[in-house]
Amino acid sequence: MTKKMNIPFSPPDITEGEIAEVADALRSGWITTGPRVKELERQLAEYLGVKRCVCLNSQTACAEMALRVLGVGPGDEVIVPAYTYTASASVICHVGATPVMVDCLVDSLEMDYEAMGEAITERTKAVIPVDLGGVPCDYDKIFAVLESKSELFRPDSEIQEALGRVAVCEDAAHALGAIYHGRMIGSIADFTSFSFHAVKNFTTAEGGCLTWNLPSTVLDEDVYKKVQLLSLHGQSKDALAKTKLGAWEYDVLGPWYKCNMTDIQAALGLVQLKRYQGMLARRKQLIGLYNDVLVPLGVEPLPHYQADLSSSGHLYICRVPGISSEKRNEIIEAMAERGVATNVHYKPLPLLTAYKDLGFDIVDYPNAYARFANEVTLPLHTCLTDEEARYVVESFAEIVESAR
Repeated sequence: MTKKMNIPFSPPDITEGEIAEVADALRSGWITTGPRVKELERQLAEYLGVKRCVCLNSQTACAEMALRVLGVGPGDEVIVPAYTYTASASVICHVGATPVMVDCLVDSLEMDYEAMGEAITERTKAVIPVDLGGVPCDYDKIFAVLESKSELFRPDSEIQEALGRVAVCEDAAHALGAIYHGRMIGSIADFTSFSFHAVKNFTTAEGGCLTWNLPSTVLDEDVYKKVQLLSLHGQSKDALAKTKLGAWEYDVLGPWYKCNMTDIQAALGLVQLKRYQGMLARRKQLIGLYNDVLVPLGVEPLPHYQADLSSSGHLYICRVPGISSEKRNEIIEAMAERGVATNVHYKPLPLLTAYKDLGFDIVDYPNAYARFANEVTLPLHTCLTDEEARYVVESFAEIVESAR
């Protein structure tokens, strides 16, 4: 019998390189938003193939800032999948707009794009597609549907006017490094928000970045400055700019928000980015190892690598067809008994109290519930050895077979 192992679900992959860079930041005397944040923004923009990006303290802050830059607010509607984490939808509520939920496609975690189109009204200002597990959505289809509905669009801001249609505010929390039709995720949607939370492929402990891809009439520098104002109390100069001799003077242009990234966080990110291509390659190896064992058993994993797209390999979300949610929970408990931490991604939003209280009912989202009921997420991270990965997948295979 294989010796029992203890496999955590998603520990951060931190080396001595990150530790040394953080220590250097601490010794530098500059620990809040400063030169390391600006350098991380520059490097991420280059990596993602965009002109500018802004690093903030979370993907949630990035997604909210995108809606605020667009001018989305009370009276507006924003479409979001029912199958996602709360952050995708909560930002809609933060700006005072109304979330409109759309079910999954049958036998898929992707939003039903036809239903998305049917949900568009004259009040719709944005749609938030979610790249679950790091797998890009079908952006060709999304843009085609939105263009076909452009006659319904009623712009309320200069950026909305420039777009001439419902905006695509991509939730790419899982998808840093993913590629769609030869283009990096981050360079396709009108706005894209990434997460650098501790459990993500690329981490700054907490944090994220926002990118944009807007018509040429909207200047990248203007968007950058607007997000800087929104994320730093509306202050006309950030702390770094105020350190210049005699440059203390500033103004506050609006009573706005506080969600900037610190140089301590950026120090982590600068080293993580140097390592990132190797980390993505390792995730692909692990997914291949899992697939080789589980696909022949009829387990259905996310399609991470396809002819026209490449995932970031963030989560090994898989479905065990034909089992009940109770049986799924028994499988999770049996894995825990073997020392393996697993998870479920996600409870559809209409199952959560916050969204029930807004009037959403899971009965209206049968495809999302069907995907949730027999879904299990296995540990997938770059701290896993081959031996540990084999232990995880062989344990899961044995437990699934006995559960049937």
